[in-house]
Amino acid sequence: MSETADESAGAGGGGARLGVLKTYKLFVGGAFPRSESGRVYEVTGSAGGWLANAPLASRKDARDAVLAARKAFGRWSGATAYHRGQVLYRVAEMLEGRREQFAAEVAAAEGLPRDVAADRVAAAVDRWVWYAGWADKVAQIAGAANPVAGPYFNVSTPEPAGVVAVLAPRESSFLGLVSVVAPVIVSGNTAVVVAAERAPLPALSLGEVLATSDLPGGVVNVLSGRTAEIAAPLAAHADVNGIDLAGAGDDPELAAGLERAAADNLKRVRRPQPVEDWAADPGTDRLLAFVETKTVWHPLGV
Repeated sequence: MSETADESAGAGGGGARLGVLKTYKLFVGGAFPRSESGRVYEVTGSAGGWLANAPLASRKDARDAVLAARKAFGRWSGATAYHRGQVLYRVAEMLEGRREQFAAEVAAAEGLPRDVAADRVAAAVDRWVWYAGWADKVAQIAGAANPVAGPYFNVSTPEPAGVVAVLAPRESSFLGLVSVVAPVIVSGNTAVVVAAERAPLPALSLGEVLATSDLPGGVVNVLSGRTAEIAAPLAAHADVNGIDLAGAGDDPELAAGLERAAADNLKRVRRPQPVEDWAADPGTDRLLAFVETKTVWHPLGV
């Protein structure tokens, strides 16, 4: 058999075949651009083996992500709470259908047995559903009809803060990721997510799920690369309204520097906790971390 015939048999017959390597890209504005710089970096598993090349986002990519998030904010924050809950539930449906893929990525990233990784992915899907259910209940726990001494109605209601930068936790590549992203967007914020530097693949794959769900482009934007390099311009960006420093929990110097940069333009900052148990009941702390309270006075009718 000729060499050409051998190749043909391998390509279309029963011969050995080469695997199709996945190209990971950023997720910005509902699209999948390569890094503006064209750079990539090697992502390795817990045992040190090569897993993939991830895009190395630049400061320009961070600014583009903020622009996309701001553009999407009006439509997303203006949607009804019921609609946002339905959209988040749709994302959970899409995640459920790709549990095997995420389990493989989590197992490789965190060095876990496949069954343990599968349990964590299932917990992440359940966590997404849990936050979807809160969409039309946030106002009940964060709002109030206030008693006043006068002929007025006085009502306080929660409103989203705006664009929130989120540093994904380093120690939990998927359950921790979902636990910091879902509570930000369920209340109407838009997000720029910096994936865990050492384990970015689940976050980049989450972008693929969001792109094929009903979530409008720009509501969630995912960047991968050097956390300190990407987070610095986000913390200092005047059009970012808040920042969650979960991913800087093991680097106090980085966290302190980002907090100082955020203070220059009065961002709301959620400080990292010394130890986070991502499997525990999340409560409502993160849900309310990036909402503002609007109080309206209205005269009583005569």
